Amino acid sequence: MPLLTRRLRPALLATASAALVAAALPAPEPLGIGDRLFPELGNPGYDVLAYDIALTYHGSNTEPLDAVTRIRARTTAPLDRINLDFARGTVRGVEVNGQSVDFGSKREDLILQAPRRLPAGVPLNITVRHTSDPSGSGDDGGWVRTADGLAMANQADAAHRVFPGNDHPSDKAYFTFRITAPHRLTAVAAGLPVAKTRHGSSTTWTYRTEHPMATELAQVSIGRSAVAHRTGPHGLPVRDVVPAADRKKMEPWLEKTPAQLEWMERRVGRYPFETYGVLVADSPIGFALETQTLSLFGKSFFTEPAYPEWYVDSVMVHELAHQWFGNSVTPASWSDLWLNEGHASWYEARYAEEKGGPTLERRMREAYKLSDGWRADGGPPAHPDGPAPGQKLSLFRPVMYDGSALVLYALRQEIGERAFDRLERTWVRAHRDSTATTADFTRLAAGVAGRDLTAFFDGWLYGKKTPPMPGHPDWRSAKPA
Repeated sequence: MPLLTRRLRPALLATASAALVAAALPAPEPLGIGDRLFPELGNPGYDVLAYDIALTYHGSNTEPLDAVTRIRARTTAPLDRINLDFARGTVRGVEVNGQSVDFGSKREDLILQAPRRLPAGVPLNITVRHTSDPSGSGDDGGWVRTADGLAMANQADAAHRVFPGNDHPSDKAYFTFRITAPHRLTAVAAGLPVAKTRHGSSTTWTYRTEHPMATELAQVSIGRSAVAHRTGPHGLPVRDVVPAADRKKMEPWLEKTPAQLEWMERRVGRYPFETYGVLVADSPIGFALETQTLSLFGKSFFTEPAYPEWYVDSVMVHELAHQWFGNSVTPASWSDLWLNEGHASWYEARYAEEKGGPTLERRMREAYKLSDGWRADGGPPAHPDGPAPGQKLSLFRPVMYDGSALVLYALRQEIGERAFDRLERTWVRAHRDSTATTADFTRLAAGVAGRDLTAFFDGWLYGKKTPPMPGHPDWRSAKPA
């Protein structure tokens, strides 16, 4: 079926009931880049260099935002049609290289008709005028409604529920955010502030990243917020964003961030981005998220009296560690997720040990007991099972956390502490601001160790059963229930 003509589209749009342009669907299927766990995610044929995303918030977190997303890219193959990931908003118009083009949708792809066949290696400039709808339910992700506004939680595949793009971690890009909101609200986004302009009853806040970012790590916060500023190592600007009414209550936790940054730098090297901070959302989210330069936490995480101080501190370090492992060095595919969560859990466990939590050895011994069950439930660390239908967050299972940190513990036992520490520093330095694979990590580990580690990694990363722990022949795995 051909794409809609521009002349017919306005009348059809007026009667469309679906969120996207739904009057007629184009013949092509969503393309995807073939990720094993999310096969329709991402799009082939181009490389995004930068996003410029303008959002207008009208004061209600149940009302769609008006938005304009500009994408600067380069083709990597000849293209007649351009697929973007986008799933929750009304598309009002699209331009490609300055020309209005036809468009349609199929499942979670927005498909554009190029003005002419585009050869490989040429600039590609796309402008999409659309809405960004914060409604929705379940664990779809995207916008998170807070008591006073919105925040983002785009992992794993939900950025395209906020803005159109190439929603796969393998295609990192620079971001500019332009957020317009009523004067009474504060807007903050990933990166550094570059402008703030008042006009009428609204203010436009502009932020820009200095390093490339995966779409799933983008963050925008809009609400009645206070922004607390402090200084981290080497003069690093640290800014925390909290509900204005809770600023004093949050301060005893947030003032710890500079020391936590110093702790991480002593272990893996200099912090990789232009700023850092914590975003506290007044929302009942049951998770924390390592959004780049501004980690997301629900307010109850800091106010729940049942959580011991060492636990809260260590989870803060977990999200901080992700800035190196997952954000600066980003997995090339979702099967490489263990590199993110295993490392973050590793440094979380080490920090907890120093702050009054269980020893690292005790935590890893307990993980070893449970590891066979975790593998049976979710697959081995580097070849995880896909998420359960309709439950995208089920990908984030125990085998991805302590089950993967256990791999790092075994590796340190195998090659020694000095070689392991050198590997960690070399890994984040060699792959900074880029993507990397499990094969990249295992190859580097072998090079640092000076010997073949193929058999070791085959068992620990891909085995259905957990191998014997080097140095601990007495450790036993409990039988899966």
